[in-house]
Amino acid sequence: MNEELDYAEMLEIPVETVTVKRKGKKHKGQADLKDQLVEQVNDRMEESTEPADADPAFAQSLAIERDVRPSKNRRARTIIIGEFVAVCALCATIFLTNIFMANSAINTFVRGLFQGSETAQADTRTYSDFTLSPVVNEFTEAEIAVSDTGVLSFTAKCSVYPPCEGTISSVNGNEETGYSVEIKHSDSFSTIMSGLDNVYLARGEKVKANLPLGYTDGEGEVRVMFYENGTLINRCSVDGNVLSWS
Repeated sequence: MNEELDYAEMLEIPVETVTVKRKGKKHKGQADLKDQLVEQVNDRMEESTEPADADPAFAQSLAIERDVRPSKNRRARTIIIGEFVAVCALCATIFLTNIFMANSAINTFVRGLFQGSETAQADTRTYSDFTLSPVVNEFTEAEIAVSDTGVLSFTAKCSVYPPCEGTISSVNGNEETGYSVEIKHSDSFSTIMSGLDNVYLARGEKVKANLPLGYTDGEGEVRVMFYENGTLINRCSVDGNVLSWS
Protein backbone atom coordinates (compact mmCIF):
# COMPACT_ATOMS: atom_id res chain seq x y z
CA MET A 1 0.00 0.00 0.00
CA ASN A 2 1.45 3.35 -0.98
CA GLU A 3 1.69 6.53 1.02
CA GLU A 4 -1.51 8.01 -0.44
CA LEU A 5 -3.59 5.05 0.75
CA ASP A 6 -2.00 5.17 4.21
CA TYR A 7 -2.73 8.86 4.46
CA ALA A 8 -6.30 8.36 3.23
CA GLU A 9 -7.00 5.61 5.76
CA MET A 10 -5.57 7.75 8.55
CA LEU A 11 -8.04 10.49 7.64
CA GLU A 12 -10.87 7.93 7.37
CA ILE A 13 -11.45 8.67 3.69
CA PRO A 14 -13.06 5.79 1.76
CA VAL A 15 -10.45 4.03 -0.28
CA GLU A 16 -12.76 3.91 -3.30
CA THR A 17 -12.55 7.66 -3.64
CA VAL A 18 -8.80 7.59 -3.86
CA THR A 19 -7.13 7.00 -7.18
CA VAL A 20 -3.73 5.47 -6.83
CA LYS A 21 -1.16 5.04 -9.55
CA ARG A 22 1.84 3.01 -8.63
CA LYS A 23 4.32 4.35 -11.11
CA GLY A 24 4.49 6.84 -13.75
CA LYS A 25 4.47 10.52 -14.11
CA LYS A 26 2.31 12.67 -11.94
CA HIS A 27 -0.95 13.68 -13.54
CA LYS A 28 -3.00 16.70 -12.93
CA GLY A 29 -5.60 14.57 -11.10
CA GLN A 30 -3.00 13.56 -8.56
CA ALA A 31 -2.39 17.21 -7.68
CA ASP A 32 -6.14 17.69 -7.41
CA LEU A 33 -6.35 14.65 -5.12
CA LYS A 34 -3.71 16.12 -2.86
CA ASP A 35 -5.56 19.40 -2.68
CA GLN A 36 -8.80 17.59 -1.93
CA LEU A 37 -7.17 15.62 0.86
CA VAL A 38 -5.74 18.77 2.36
CA GLU A 39 -9.14 20.47 2.17
CA GLN A 40 -10.87 17.46 3.72
CA VAL A 41 -8.33 17.35 6.51
CA ASN A 42 -8.78 21.05 7.17
CA ASP A 43 -12.58 20.68 7.14
CA ARG A 44 -12.49 17.82 9.61
CA MET A 45 -10.14 19.69 11.87
CA GLU A 46 -12.48 22.67 11.90
CA GLU A 47 -15.53 20.46 12.58
CA SER A 48 -13.81 18.63 15.41
CA THR A 49 -12.85 21.89 17.12
CA GLU A 50 -15.28 22.38 20.02
CA PRO A 51 -15.25 24.41 23.20
CA ALA A 52 -12.96 22.92 25.80
CA ASP A 53 -15.75 22.59 28.35
CA ALA A 54 -17.70 20.29 25.95
CA ASP A 55 -15.06 17.63 26.41
CA PRO A 56 -16.11 15.37 29.33
CA ALA A 57 -12.46 14.80 30.10
CA PHE A 58 -11.87 18.50 30.49
CA ALA A 59 -11.47 19.70 34.09
CA GLN A 60 -11.96 23.40 34.54
CA SER A 61 -9.50 25.00 36.94
CA LEU A 62 -11.37 27.15 39.46
CA ALA A 63 -9.93 29.43 42.11
CA ILE A 64 -10.15 27.89 45.58
CA GLU A 65 -11.99 30.06 48.05
CA ARG A 66 -10.17 30.13 51.36
CA ASP A 67 -11.44 31.19 54.75
CA VAL A 68 -9.42 34.28 55.52
CA ARG A 69 -10.76 34.57 59.06
CA PRO A 70 -8.05 34.05 61.72
CA SER A 71 -8.16 30.71 63.53
CA LYS A 72 -8.89 30.40 67.27
CA ASN A 73 -5.27 29.54 68.01
CA ARG A 74 -4.08 32.59 66.12
CA ARG A 75 -6.54 34.86 67.96
CA ALA A 76 -5.51 33.39 71.32
CA ARG A 77 -1.84 33.86 70.45
CA THR A 78 -2.52 37.46 69.48
CA ILE A 79 -4.32 38.13 72.78
CA ILE A 80 -1.48 36.59 74.82
CA ILE A 81 1.11 38.63 72.96
CA GLY A 82 -0.94 41.78 73.52
CA GLU A 83 -1.23 41.11 77.26
CA PHE A 84 2.50 40.42 77.51
CA VAL A 85 3.31 43.67 75.73
CA ALA A 86 0.93 45.56 78.05
CA VAL A 87 2.54 44.05 81.18
CA CYS A 88 6.02 44.89 79.88
CA ALA A 89 4.93 48.46 79.15
CA LEU A 90 3.46 48.81 82.66
CA CYS A 91 6.63 47.44 84.28
CA ALA A 92 8.76 49.79 82.21
CA THR A 93 6.55 52.74 83.19
CA ILE A 94 6.80 51.90 86.89
CA PHE A 95 10.56 51.42 86.63
CA LEU A 96 11.09 54.74 84.87
CA THR A 97 8.81 56.63 87.25
CA ASN A 98 10.68 55.15 90.23
CA ILE A 99 13.88 56.58 88.82
CA PHE A 100 12.77 59.95 87.45
CA MET A 101 9.51 60.63 89.32
CA ALA A 102 9.81 59.15 92.80
CA ASN A 103 6.85 61.15 94.12
CA SER A 104 4.49 60.45 91.22
CA ALA A 105 0.90 59.42 91.80
CA ILE A 106 1.47 55.81 90.73
CA ASN A 107 4.48 55.40 93.03
CA THR A 108 2.56 56.92 95.95
CA PHE A 109 -0.33 54.53 95.27
CA VAL A 110 1.93 51.45 95.11
CA ARG A 111 3.80 52.43 98.26
CA GLY A 112 0.48 52.95 100.03
CA LEU A 113 -0.62 49.43 99.11
CA PHE A 114 2.52 47.81 100.51
CA GLN A 115 2.68 50.00 103.59
CA GLY A 116 -0.99 49.36 104.27
CA SER A 117 -0.43 45.60 104.14
CA GLU A 118 2.50 45.82 106.52
CA THR A 119 0.51 47.95 108.96
CA ALA A 120 -2.43 45.55 108.87
CA GLN A 121 -0.19 42.57 109.65
CA ALA A 122 1.73 44.28 112.45
CA ASP A 123 0.44 43.61 115.97
CA THR A 124 2.05 46.09 118.33
CA ARG A 125 0.04 45.15 121.44
CA THR A 126 2.00 44.55 124.64
CA TYR A 127 1.23 42.13 127.47
CA SER A 128 -0.70 44.78 129.41
CA ASP A 129 -3.20 45.05 126.56
CA PHE A 130 -4.39 41.48 127.23
CA THR A 131 -6.75 40.29 129.93
CA LEU A 132 -5.61 36.98 131.43
CA SER A 133 -7.96 34.03 131.79
CA PRO A 134 -7.67 30.98 134.10
CA VAL A 135 -5.39 28.22 132.81
CA VAL A 136 -7.56 25.57 134.57
CA ASN A 137 -11.34 25.42 134.88
CA GLU A 138 -13.14 26.32 138.09
CA PHE A 139 -13.95 22.69 138.91
CA THR A 140 -10.29 21.70 139.13
CA GLU A 141 -8.75 21.58 142.57
CA ALA A 142 -5.38 22.92 141.58
CA GLU A 143 -3.26 25.29 143.64
CA ILE A 144 -1.42 27.64 141.30
CA ALA A 145 1.80 29.09 142.72
CA VAL A 146 3.87 32.02 141.43
CA SER A 147 7.64 32.05 141.84
CA ASP A 148 9.74 35.10 142.54
CA THR A 149 10.64 35.26 138.85
CA GLY A 150 6.99 35.20 137.74
CA VAL A 151 6.68 31.52 136.73
CA LEU A 152 3.26 29.94 137.38
CA SER A 153 3.14 26.25 138.32
CA PHE A 154 0.59 23.63 139.43
CA THR A 155 0.16 19.86 139.61
CA ALA A 156 -3.30 18.44 138.93
CA LYS A 157 -5.15 16.07 136.63
CA CYS A 158 -7.06 18.42 134.34
CA SER A 159 -7.37 20.16 131.01
CA VAL A 160 -5.11 23.15 130.48
CA TYR A 161 -6.29 26.38 128.86
CA PRO A 162 -4.29 29.20 127.22
CA PRO A 163 -4.19 32.40 129.31
CA CYS A 164 -5.41 34.46 126.30
CA GLU A 165 -6.02 34.13 122.59
CA GLY A 166 -3.18 33.72 120.15
CA THR A 167 -1.49 31.40 117.65
CA ILE A 168 0.64 28.36 118.41
CA SER A 169 4.15 29.10 117.17
CA SER A 170 5.82 25.83 118.27
CA VAL A 171 5.18 22.44 119.89
CA ASN A 172 8.17 20.54 121.33
CA GLY A 173 8.73 17.38 123.39
CA ASN A 174 7.19 13.91 123.45
CA GLU A 175 4.94 11.68 125.55
CA GLU A 176 7.77 10.57 127.86
CA THR A 177 9.23 13.97 128.71
CA GLY A 178 6.06 15.99 128.23
CA TYR A 179 5.18 18.67 125.72
CA SER A 180 6.06 22.34 125.69
CA VAL A 181 3.87 24.78 123.72
CA GLU A 182 4.65 28.39 122.77
CA ILE A 183 1.73 30.71 122.06
CA LYS A 184 2.26 33.99 120.22
CA HIS A 185 -0.26 36.62 121.31
CA SER A 186 1.26 39.62 119.50
CA ASP A 187 4.56 40.61 117.90
CA SER A 188 6.11 41.11 121.34
CA PHE A 189 3.99 39.12 123.82
CA SER A 190 4.08 35.30 124.08
CA THR A 191 3.42 32.46 126.54
CA ILE A 192 5.21 29.14 127.06
CA MET A 193 3.33 26.26 128.75
CA SER A 194 5.36 23.13 129.59
CA GLY A 195 4.72 19.76 131.28
CA LEU A 196 1.66 18.80 129.19
CA ASP A 197 0.97 15.13 128.55
CA ASN A 198 -1.18 15.84 125.49
CA VAL A 199 -1.50 18.77 123.10
CA TYR A 200 -4.72 19.17 121.11
CA LEU A 201 -3.56 21.70 118.55
CA ALA A 202 -0.64 22.03 116.13
CA ARG A 203 1.68 24.80 115.06
CA GLY A 204 -0.06 27.64 113.24
CA GLU A 205 -3.49 27.00 114.75
CA LYS A 206 -5.44 29.62 116.64
CA VAL A 207 -6.18 29.24 120.35
CA LYS A 208 -9.00 30.69 122.44
CA ALA A 209 -8.98 31.28 126.19
CA ASN A 210 -12.19 29.28 126.68
CA LEU A 211 -11.01 26.18 124.76
CA PRO A 212 -8.55 23.65 126.24
CA LEU A 213 -5.09 23.55 124.76
CA GLY A 214 -3.88 20.27 126.25
CA TYR A 215 -4.12 17.84 129.15
CA THR A 216 -2.03 16.85 132.15
CA ASP A 217 -2.42 13.57 134.04
CA GLY A 218 -1.39 15.17 137.35
CA GLU A 219 1.86 13.24 137.70
CA GLY A 220 4.08 16.08 136.52
CA GLU A 221 4.26 19.80 137.12
CA VAL A 222 2.79 22.22 134.58
CA ARG A 223 4.59 25.56 134.24
CA VAL A 224 3.32 28.79 132.62
CA MET A 225 5.74 31.60 131.68
CA PHE A 226 4.98 34.98 130.08
CA TYR A 227 7.50 36.80 127.85
CA GLU A 228 7.67 40.32 126.44
CA ASN A 229 10.26 40.68 123.64
CA GLY A 230 11.98 37.53 124.92
CA THR A 231 12.17 38.72 128.55
CA LEU A 232 10.36 36.82 131.30
CA ILE A 233 7.53 38.93 132.76
CA ASN A 234 7.26 39.04 136.55
CA ARG A 235 3.97 40.92 136.73
CA CYS A 236 1.36 38.17 137.12
CA SER A 237 -0.61 37.63 140.35
CA VAL A 238 -2.92 34.73 141.28
CA ASP A 239 -6.08 34.76 143.37
CA GLY A 240 -7.38 31.17 143.48
CA ASN A 241 -7.53 30.31 139.80
CA VAL A 242 -7.88 33.92 138.61
CA LEU A 243 -4.87 35.50 136.91
CA SER A 244 -4.22 39.21 136.54
CA TRP A 245 -1.43 41.71 135.93
CA SER A 246 -0.07 43.43 139.03
